Amino acid sequence: MASINGRSTMTEADVATVANIRTVGSESVANLAAITADAFRHDPFNNWMFKSQYRKHEMFTALAKYVYAPRGFCQIYEENGEGQAATMWMMPGGNVKEPVFGLFSLMKAFALDDGLSGMKRGLATGKAMEIQHPKHPHVYLFTVGVKGSARGRGLGRKMIEPVLEACDRTGTKVYLENSNPANERVYNSLGFEQVAMIEPMAGSEPLQAMERWPRH
Repeated sequence: MASINGRSTMTEADVATVANIRTVGSESVANLAAITADAFRHDPFNNWMFKSQYRKHEMFTALAKYVYAPRGFCQIYEENGEGQAATMWMMPGGNVKEPVFGLFSLMKAFALDDGLSGMKRGLATGKAMEIQHPKHPHVYLFTVGVKGSARGRGLGRKMIEPVLEACDRTGTKVYLENSNPANERVYNSLGFEQVAMIEPMAGSEPLQAMERWPRH
């Protein structure tokens, strides 16, 4: 598979090493999920999906465990041995579909959160995201999250920029879904532009689909 400018597909090896940012795998699922769930505590879209913060945490645990830690590119920003921010990415050609056990864990979290209504929200969200997800080669930013106690220091940008720089070098497009309108200005400043608004169900909070072309 080639990137949009015909070069070799980007891999995690293209991402520069940055102080305090550690690339992690399945051994760090708990930390990835805890940081991400805390970061999304007041997120409009995720609070539409889940009534319970605990079940939201379960969702991020399932996705980290079954999809992004084993198949993707995950990083944690640490200070004094404690994780303060985390990202979960999928490199070009990676598989974002949940395996059977992962899908079961997700549906269990939705069901225990709000019964059949919760399951319907989860299924509708997954379907709507899949329909909009680009088919061309790209890097996918699933989540970037900063713990509440560490916000306001630019850690989210610090986590994202090394990957974007690698995308620029390799000519690779980037895609994300912005679940919080308050973050739109930051994403715009990094070069992302809206391509669609995703509304899984009537009355749902929207997801803002955004893409970024490589800068030369």
